[in-house]
Amino acid sequence: MMKKLAMLLLLLLIAGGVFFYIQGKDSYDPQKFSATLSHGLKAGSSIALTLPDQHDQPHALTDDTQRIIFAFTKEMGHVVKGFLAKQPADYLAGKHALFVADISPMPVVIRNTFAMPDLKKQNYNVLLIYDKTMAESFKKDLKTESIIIVTINHGTITNTQYATNESELSALMQ
Repeated sequence: MMKKLAMLLLLLLIAGGVFFYIQGKDSYDPQKFSATLSHGLKAGSSIALTLPDQHDQPHALTDDTQRIIFAFTKEMGHVVKGFLAKQPADYLAGKHALFVADISPMPVVIRNTFAMPDLKKQNYNVLLIYDKTMAESFKKDLKTESIIIVTINHGTITNTQYATNESELSALMQ
């Protein structure tokens, strides 16, 4: 009996190790993606970015992009997710908006096991910041415990606003 229990524990340990090895592999290629800001997410700053979405498809700002919604915390990401779940599937496209979430603090195994499968179920694109240095360039001098909505005109930020709940976000997206 003791031998069977020891063998079962050994098999569980090996299976767990294999699972964490597979789920712990990072597929993010930093050479494919970039973000540049002249003065952070502040009015007057120029912005250019190419980021992957949850399906590893690259997205870049275009001249049509008018707003970017940023979530730098898990809590604010859930607020945006709740808001977008109540909107039509083409809501972001209709508003000429992008949603960017910072997942850089998340351990790779947690990201791959829990966050990415959930993100892939969404009917809208979520652009992802994997790189901590890139995330810091966005977060500099901002209230990152809030949702940050920047208004853009041809690659130049014209306004930065904050929301902490769905109703505030809804009002700012009108």
